Parts: sequence; structure tokens; C-alpha cells
Amino acid sequence: MAAITASMVKELREATGAGMMECKKALTETDGNFDAAVEVLKKSGAAKMEKKASRIAAEGICRVAVDGNKAVVVEVNSETDFVAKNEVFQEFVQDIANTALASGKEGGKDGEDVQALLDGGLTEVFAEKTLKIGEKLSFRRFMVVSADSVATYIHGGGRIGVLVAADGAQGDKIQEALSNVAMQIAAMNPQYISRDDISEDELAKIREITIDSSLNAPDTLPKPIMQRLIDKAIADKVWSDADIAIYEEKKADKSFNMNFLFNFLSDAAKAGLAGLAMDDKANIVADKIFAGLAEGRVTKQMKEICLLDQTYVRAEDGKQTVAAYLKSVDANLVIKKAVRFEVGEGMQKKSENFAEEVAAQLG
Repeated sequence: MAAITASMVKELREATGAGMMECKKALTETDGNFDAAVEVLKKSGAAKMEKKASRIAAEGICRVAVDGNKAVVVEVNSETDFVAKNEVFQEFVQDIANTALASGKEGGKDGEDVQALLDGGLTEVFAEKTLKIGEKLSFRRFMVVSADSVATYIHGGGRIGVLVAADGAQGDKIQEALSNVAMQIAAMNPQYISRDDISEDELAKIREITIDSSLNAPDTLPKPIMQRLIDKAIADKVWSDADIAIYEEKKADKSFNMNFLFNFLSDAAKAGLAGLAMDDKANIVADKIFAGLAEGRVTKQMKEICLLDQTYVRAEDGKQTVAAYLKSVDANLVIKKAVRFEVGEGMQKKSENFAEEVAAQLG
């Protein structure tokens, strides 16, 4: 058997990134054959990936890449935030972004394009990086945009990645404006670009949720409606004697502000009013006062979830909308697409107890 020297172990370790003992073991198994040892380590890496397949990788980073009027954002996950901060991992994710942008695929198609890239050679790359880094790694998603002008933004060291694509204008001034909008998207997380992107069904659902949430919070209802509900709660014995007594006491006190009545009522009394409101939903919705209140709340939601309706975060007057800001930069500028990735969003994250983990390993 060939003698395994320290220089041989060092060379194999530098070539594969594997641990010193793993390299020594692989060289021993292959009688010092360097290429064969590399294959052993690759197989070992694949085995490690298989063992880690059931583990949760919900940390990681987003990275972006730009090529002319095209840009991409990718999310690659790791098991721990520690690895996400590792320079080797970050360079790896940037390579994935560059690969995704050059692939000609658009991404975002239920994982089909991600799988196509993995099948095209990235699976082996992930196996090698798993061996080197020592954690389960997962290529979760990517998205490519293209337009007359594109801008990107990375926030929190890669926790959030944003793309913005716009038509109608180009130049440094436009790039600056789109970069500002990308920061807006990172901070405010709009769900739509404009109200026009919301379907009638979605808008109807928003209205329905707004109405029901209003009825289930009777203290926020218009006073005439709330008073009718209180009168019915008393007449139909929905309220307890104790809650009725509190109401009568506060009502008789001319110095008491009835807006604070709900601070003194029981939870059961509040729930009783909400139940009465839901039972009388049709009549309340037909009330012009309530209809105006509900529509106002829907409009407020539009200003929160629609990018162009949002207040521009850098507005000097604190009132200028994103739409007004873009118009002030160039009236022809039109946002065509916006993408916002946040690491781990919608994924189940592992809850770890460090003390328990150490005890289990020592156990």
C-alpha cells in the first residue's frame, strides 16, 4: 500500500474542500490514487446530501445578476444563518445567479426551470458544495426580468432581493429612480404594482374580508349602528346583567366618553355584539354610513398593497405617492414588473434549542 503523505492529503483537501480526515480516508481506500479519491469523496458527498434531504434548509441568501437590460434574482437556502454568512457560500450563490441569467430561462414556473438547471449540471455542483460546506443546500427559486431599464437591490446582506423592470425611458436618472423604487419594494413589500393588477374576484375577496373584520370589531363601527346593536344585545339578553349594569352606569355619567366603553365590557359582551353584527350583515352592509366606512378601509388597503399607490418612503412632503414620484422623473416611465424574494418566506423553519442539541450530541 502506498504511503499517504501530508502533502497528498493537503492537495486533495484543496481540490475538494473536504475535511482532512475524510481526505486521508479516501486516499487510504484508493491506495493513494488521487482521481479515485476524488470520486470517493464525490460519492460521499452524494450520500451526505441524501442523509440531509429530510432536513430543513430555510436560511440562506438572495443574490442578483445583471446583463444589459436583463436581471435575475435567486434564492439558495442553507440550514443555518452561519453558513449563509460564509464567503464560500455567498460566492457559490452568485455563481448560481450568473448561471440562471445566462440560461435563457425565465424562472418562476412552479420550479420547472429550477429543475431544468439542476438537471443540466447543477445537481453535481450542489453535491460538491454540500461536501465542502457540510450542510443541506437547496436551490429554491429564481426569476428573470427584462425591459428598457432594470434595477436590482439586495437588503440585509441578502435576506431580501428585489428586481424592478420598466419601459419607456433609459439613462442614469432612470436607473436611480428604479433603484429607489426597488428599495421601496424591499421595505414596504407591495403585493401588486397597481390596482389594475387586482382581478375582480380578488377585489371582491378583499371587500368581503374588510366587511367581516369590521363587523367582528363592533367598537369600530359607526355609532348609530353600534347603538342599535347594543340596544338589541340588552333587549334580547345577549349581554349579562353585569355588562348591562356597566353600560347603564357609563351612559348615566355625563363626563364619561362612551368611546371607551369597550374597555370596561367583558369579552363575552364584545363577542355577543360581533355575533349580532354578523347576523344582521345584509342590513348593515346596505347602510350608507357603513358602506362609506368599508370602502374607505378598502382604499386604505389599496394604498398599502399596491406599489404605485404607496406613499414614497423618501417623499419630502411625506405624501407623494410612488406613481407621482416616477411621473416627476419621467412621464413615460412605466413599471412592467417587480419581484421581491425574502429568504425562507412561506417555509417552515426549524426551532432549535442549542443546549438540547449539545446535550443530545454528548448523550
